[in-house]
Amino acid sequence: MATPAPERLRLHGHCLIVLERTLTATAPQEGCALLLGTRLQEALVLQRIWPCCNSWQPAAERTHRFQLDPREQLLAQRWARAHQLQVLGAAHSHPTSAAVPSRTDLELCLGPSLMLIHSGLAAQQQPWGAWWLSESHLEPDGTQTSSAAPLELSIEVTLDQRTQHLGE
Repeated sequence: MATPAPERLRLHGHCLIVLERTLTATAPQEGCALLLGTRLQEALVLQRIWPCCNSWQPAAERTHRFQLDPREQLLAQRWARAHQLQVLGAAHSHPTSAAVPSRTDLELCLGPSLMLIHSGLAAQQQPWGAWWLSESHLEPDGTQTSSAAPLELSIEVTLDQRTQHLGE
């Protein structure tokens, strides 16, 4: 049975700050992280950021490609389960392009999953893009197919006391 698509992504401003710093710390390479949280009816609720190393090979292509280390993914899944959370998906940066999934992003992501992208373009009016990738299927030749195009989610950022006291 296919997972119904969520309509929005909810997160605290503190998570957004941590995520932005995590993704931009590796510039000009693409940064990446896993997104931990819960699903609440039609919304995904992001609660924790799990920073990851970009392990794409060859390393020279990390300016426009990323790969999550499978060991980091397993550790994040175990930690999330122990804390009543789930891995909702992954975030990565596009240092020189818009916050929309590239063809390669879509080909390599196995859904259903959340994909959150941060654009490094200075003039970008929307530096963040959140996308829901529906069920995908692995074909016998190793290619992935999806029954639907990525669905853009609205992003709801809430402010809390932690956002105001980051110790800066």
